[in-house]
Amino acid sequence: MRRRLVSSAIAVAAVGALLHPGLAQASPVAHTPPVSVSAHGTKAGTAVVSGHNEPGTRLKVDAGRTSSGHWLEIDYQVQETGYWCGPAATRIALSARTAPPSQGVLAGQLGTTEAGTDHIGQVTGVLNANLGGGWYETKEMPNDPPTQAQRDLLWNDIVFDIDRNYPLVANIVAPPGNQPPGYPSDQTIYHYFTVFGYDDVDRTVLIADPASFGGNQIYWISFDQLATLIPPKGYSA
Repeated sequence: MRRRLVSSAIAVAAVGALLHPGLAQASPVAHTPPVSVSAHGTKAGTAVVSGHNEPGTRLKVDAGRTSSGHWLEIDYQVQETGYWCGPAATRIALSARTAPPSQGVLAGQLGTTEAGTDHIGQVTGVLNANLGGGWYETKEMPNDPPTQAQRDLLWNDIVFDIDRNYPLVANIVAPPGNQPPGYPSDQTIYHYFTVFGYDDVDRTVLIADPASFGGNQIYWISFDQLATLIPPKGYSA
């Protein structure tokens, strides 16, 4: 546990699965060379990694800092089924601090089914269980749009956690008209992804997205957009 701002929001239900669950893949895990975030800009919409769509594909992303930004080293992996976004996002977050279990093992720990991972609180519990502590807390954002206090808490959590080598896992709802890059524009997507970097000047956040929609794996989005994607769900931080 650590001292920081505490959310007073109440709990709500969350579902973390793509709209069209897929089947488990038996193909070998593919590896690619390390990714350097610093070779790209930090503006919203900047694609850092794209094109690696095969389920199970792994990418090592190097840590880095600038005068205004900070991002963590992670072992990214595309989710292995259409409903393992929760396990995959949890695995990515764990990889910043430890050798993470497989998506399959984490799916069992999370209680993930073909309907997805029900609530962000399950992610929080599994993160803490695997790291052997109580760092992570569940933060709810039931108001849509979020209140200024909820936005301030989210930004504080992002900076505080990433500066201490803890990625965040967010449960999001992405409707048509408010979606990260590559998402199917005619569908509302219920999903989990990992936040592992920020830039204070551009006011952007770095996302590791296990769904790989449109071939987009690692990308920057504005903090303002992230704050509108999470409600009425929550995040682990």
